[in-house]
Amino acid sequence: MRGESFLFALTPRRGLLPNRWDLIAFPLIIGLLALTVIGGKQMSAPLAVLDAGAVTLDPANLPEYALRTTLRMLAALAASLVFTLVYGTLAAKSRRAELVLVPILDILQSVPVLSYISFTVVFFMALFPGQVAGAELAAIFAIFTSQAWNMTFSFYQSLRTVPHDLDEASRGFHFSAWQRFWRLEVPFAMPGLIWNMMMSMSGGWFFVVAVEAVTVGDTTITLPGIGAYLSKAIDARDLGAVGWTILAMTVVIILYDQLMFRPLVAWADKFRFEMTAAQAAPESWFLDMMRRARLVQKLGTPIAWLLHGFVRLRVPLPQGTKQLNTRRTLLSRIVDVVWYVVVAAGTIDIAWQIIDFVSAELGWSDLLEVLTLGFYTLIRVVILIVVATIVWVPIGVIVGLRPKLAERIQPLAQFLAAFPSNLLFPIAVVAILKYHLNPDIWLSPLIILGTQWYILFNVIAGASTYPNELREAAANFKIRGWQWWRQAMLPGIFPYYVTGAITASGGAWNASIVAEVVKWGDDTVTAHGLGAYITQTTTAADYPKIVLGVAVMSFFVIVFNRTVWRPLYAYAERRLRLD
Repeated sequence: MRGESFLFALTPRRGLLPNRWDLIAFPLIIGLLALTVIGGKQMSAPLAVLDAGAVTLDPANLPEYALRTTLRMLAALAASLVFTLVYGTLAAKSRRAELVLVPILDILQSVPVLSYISFTVVFFMALFPGQVAGAELAAIFAIFTSQAWNMTFSFYQSLRTVPHDLDEASRGFHFSAWQRFWRLEVPFAMPGLIWNMMMSMSGGWFFVVAVEAVTVGDTTITLPGIGAYLSKAIDARDLGAVGWTILAMTVVIILYDQLMFRPLVAWADKFRFEMTAAQAAPESWFLDMMRRARLVQKLGTPIAWLLHGFVRLRVPLPQGTKQLNTRRTLLSRIVDVVWYVVVAAGTIDIAWQIIDFVSAELGWSDLLEVLTLGFYTLIRVVILIVVATIVWVPIGVIVGLRPKLAERIQPLAQFLAAFPSNLLFPIAVVAILKYHLNPDIWLSPLIILGTQWYILFNVIAGASTYPNELREAAANFKIRGWQWWRQAMLPGIFPYYVTGAITASGGAWNASIVAEVVKWGDDTVTAHGLGAYITQTTTAADYPKIVLGVAVMSFFVIVFNRTVWRPLYAYAERRLRLD
């Protein structure tokens, strides 16, 4: 019957006759595909193309540079999404895997992007000798490391807080673990995940200068892109070129907001967990056009059937820690002990390898210096996270509860989140040098410039998914003012806030490598901190000091996460579930 229905849908009587919406949708889709093919072909060119001077400050080249940068970021975003679904699921559903994967995720988000570049450029260049593809993959991987972690934390948090009644309902329908994953858990996590995908896309812009124009020792890799254009403009002190960069970024952000993220937000609104209809739903002209385009819908029918069949598969998956039998067998306990011993042994071995590598050239005085610099950066991060929380939590709630306002704020928030701190380097350097300001204080705001948005985006996601019936109940009981915040809204958004805060904290450590060493032309201003230490040692290709700096930064992040954020995560999972 399905085959007959499909053949009937393709009969010329109606199915393949385009309507007026197809006349707009098809050229737009074909144009996007053509741009993707053109950009991909340029990425596979010989490496000699880069040696000939890949980047100029001619504004006419900015459309091509914008295309190249956007394709890198989209490729990294796709890889981040796959990583999120696999890694986040394993961490949330397997108690033993969680013991290893979550600390590793803490470490990964704390490792600076420049450090990834230091160790991966040679590897990817060796995979594709003499081709631009090697450098492109290195850049895409570096952007991936700035995008994946907050998406994974968001997905992990969502899977751990799926309401019990929805889980029981899915079991009542006899869903397999695979079907429950795609029909319940992924839809429940989707609103928060989409907002974190926005943040990841914007976060990639923050480090795009570092990944498109990077120097490691005697090797300089410059890829055509907006980041490399901006880096060259800063070196040349060309304020006009900086202005063109801002314009190009604005156009690109508006385009992918309208063509990708706004449709995703409108589509994901159907996954809200509530019993009553929302007062206003988010809208997207592009999504409406694709739904009304008859030919696009018919040609997409086979793809929809394939996806439907994919979801209906019965693939074995872990059942999740919350479904484990509380009366664990003796064998299970033995396996746990063996697993803990193996993990501890592996951790000790890795730590010993790092100590052995570093101690061959560095001593206790170097360790003391790095720890001291780490405390400087820690103080900055803590103060800035507190300030960002006070500022952005109320604003995020106001925006998240008003879909129409969110539609207007969404592109602006993405632009602000994508705004590279490099564009403020001229102001920071000139002001600090002219007025003899303390770099340790006045460079600090640059650290939070790109990472404060993790808090805003996650709070917006939490407020936008807050059940409408709970809002109506609070209104009926006349709960207002601080009581409304304390008893209604803050508990509802708390799991999302913790996700935003933990990624903002890790991102702030990462951003310190950019913000603690500021350059404008020949003038350089440096603050005391671990980020500046890693930046300087990376530029000098001093690998023992790079490893020491990254190891100490990871230590600080893990300790802070384990003593502050993880207990808050557990509290949110235990006490603040929307059951």
